[in-house]
Amino acid sequence: MSIFKRIFKVTQAEAHAVVDKIEDPIRMTEQGIRDLKKDLQAAMTSLAEVKGMAIRTRRDADNKKKSAANYERKAMMLLQKMQNGDMDAADAERIATEALSKKEQDAAEAVHLAKEAERHEGMSNQLQANVNKIKSTINTYESDIITLKARSKTAAATKKINRQLSQIDSSGTIAMLEKMRNKVEEDESLAAAYGDIASVDKNVDDEINAALASGSTAATSPSLAELKQKMGIA
Repeated sequence: MSIFKRIFKVTQAEAHAVVDKIEDPIRMTEQGIRDLKKDLQAAMTSLAEVKGMAIRTRRDADNKKKSAANYERKAMMLLQKMQNGDMDAADAERIATEALSKKEQDAAEAVHLAKEAERHEGMSNQLQANVNKIKSTINTYESDIITLKARSKTAAATKKINRQLSQIDSSGTIAMLEKMRNKVEEDESLAAAYGDIASVDKNVDDEINAALASGSTAATSPSLAELKQKMGIA
């Protein structure tokens, strides 16, 4: 194989590894969870800011409402002093009119701030719903990733085993076992044959040696001697 072909194959393998890494659902899910957590952090920051604006605006509206009521109370006190003769009528009415003007301004501002507070509270509620949704999604994904990892490991192990099984040559293995069986049986037969030969040779030698070692023949029984005499055998 030329150097260029080897370089091409290495580059091709690296490209496939990159594609596999990109398409890995576990890695993609984990990245998605990290992105969602960043979105959650940003959403919670916005939620805190909007809630803070809603609280401040509501407080300002309440203060303006109290201020309007206070100006109205002061105008009434000025008219009361005028009625009691403790204050010039023209001055009392002029100052009371200014107090009522202040009261109307604060009352109008209180209404405006109350509407702003309601708008901020509505945005806060919407952001809170988004935060809750993101949290729920993250919890679901984190639970799914645990299951996905377990299934991935099982699938990888199963794939490896099945791949190994698929690469096994059953016919070749059977033929090899059959050849081994024949060889074993042949060796066993040869071993038995050599054993028989050794046994025969040993029996003959033992018989010869026993005959040579015997100094006299065995005593002939009376019945055998009588039979040999009848047959004319010396």
